[in-house]
Amino acid sequence: MSTPLDPYDNPLIGRYASKEMAERWGPMRKFRTWRRLWLALAEAQVDLRMTADDGVSPRISADQLAELRSHLDDIDLKRASEYEKQFRHDVMAHIHALGDVAPGCRGIIHLGATSCYVTDNADLILMRESLHQICESLACVIDALGRFAHSWKDEPTLGFTHFQPAQLTTVGKRAVLWTYDLVLDLQELERRRNELPFRGAKGTTGTQASFLALFGGDHEKVKKLDRLVARKAGFSRVVPVCGQTYTRKIDTQILDALSGLAQSAHKWGTDLRLLAHRQEIDEPFEADQVGSSAMAYKRNPMRSERMCSLARFLMGLPPMAANTLATQWFERTLDDSAVRRLYIPQAFLAADAILRIALNLLTQKSGEVHGLVVNKPVIARNVREYMPYMATENLMMAAVQAGADRQVVHKIVKDHSQAVTARVKAGEGSPTELFDRLKREPAFVKVDFSAALDPRHFVGRAAQQVEEFLGDYVEPIRKRYPGALGGSVELDV
Repeated sequence: MSTPLDPYDNPLIGRYASKEMAERWGPMRKFRTWRRLWLALAEAQVDLRMTADDGVSPRISADQLAELRSHLDDIDLKRASEYEKQFRHDVMAHIHALGDVAPGCRGIIHLGATSCYVTDNADLILMRESLHQICESLACVIDALGRFAHSWKDEPTLGFTHFQPAQLTTVGKRAVLWTYDLVLDLQELERRRNELPFRGAKGTTGTQASFLALFGGDHEKVKKLDRLVARKAGFSRVVPVCGQTYTRKIDTQILDALSGLAQSAHKWGTDLRLLAHRQEIDEPFEADQVGSSAMAYKRNPMRSERMCSLARFLMGLPPMAANTLATQWFERTLDDSAVRRLYIPQAFLAADAILRIALNLLTQKSGEVHGLVVNKPVIARNVREYMPYMATENLMMAAVQAGADRQVVHKIVKDHSQAVTARVKAGEGSPTELFDRLKREPAFVKVDFSAALDPRHFVGRAAQQVEEFLGDYVEPIRKRYPGALGGSVELDV
């Protein structure tokens, strides 16, 4: 005898994203938004005194508006689903479901509108709210990462080019490289949020013909209706022209911005994973956390790995939006509908999940920078190991200043460096042998090796660059989002 199976649970909702973001893109929030849009349209039509003297346009009464307002949230999803099975049309299903609980409004619900009046405008409302939440969360991450950078701005560490040891930098300077990418992402996401337009009341193919008929040919009232509905929804601008749908170019721009955030998070997460391998920086590791079911000693960078994994998913979504835009025939086709139900909500859910992980990496419950563990002894040991090679130029200059011939000291350094490198590669020595060799050379007897080899002399303006960046870029963000800062995230899994 078979047993019933639980349906698939999207991990973005069940495991990763915040409750707030998940509920925003849930069915109840969407359909409640539809009802508010129907109310806004009816109110705007009343405000503009839609004519009732042409024998066609109905008069909308105060009682009907009151009835609509009293049924914005009592949505019977089961009844709506039954209607949709009957009509094969989601908007018509919810018009009938609303008419069941507000029978006095049946004649004025959705008056002059097309389905995209509620579907597209609702999407834009939810996207703008989601963009704002993403911007707030990203500002919080930038603030926390900026505080981490400030704490470690003076700590010398190996820099890498081609993942080969290069000149020294500092732990804090590397952190502001990650932060700057996120700052650029925030700027783009803010732009998309602030410039997002409303579709408005445009009619079936965007010509506003139905509304022109309802307003007895009054073009000015039709134009005012478009703007008034947008204002009631909290938008200051509307798309200037559209077909049945707003241009899907807007979707591609938003997904590209969210993908940009994912790219930055992936780069940061990858760097953290490499640093964990080098044992220079560790993720937070809780008392009962398990790194491996078999290898009990392991402490894996699971947060960074998860952040990279979700970022990879988010980076894969924009091509679908691009294909949707490219294949919209004339005023619209319906092949955009199913796929947009997938990639728009999931793009925001994934971005939200990524930022939750990022903040968890940086903070504890008190909001203090705590999560990332900087292993100073390991970093210092790695710096010491490669200092002999990095210091050779400084040592050469010190020897020349003490009276030695530049070409002579150059040959001495070259010969000893190559000899030491050969021994290291053969497993017979250490790079620090170079110092012992040079100290025995007459050309270097007057050189103060301890002063010439201080790692702080090899980091250039790293600390100053951190301070300047935080002042010029991070502080303005802190001022824009004062209420969003200092938060923390506890991951459930």
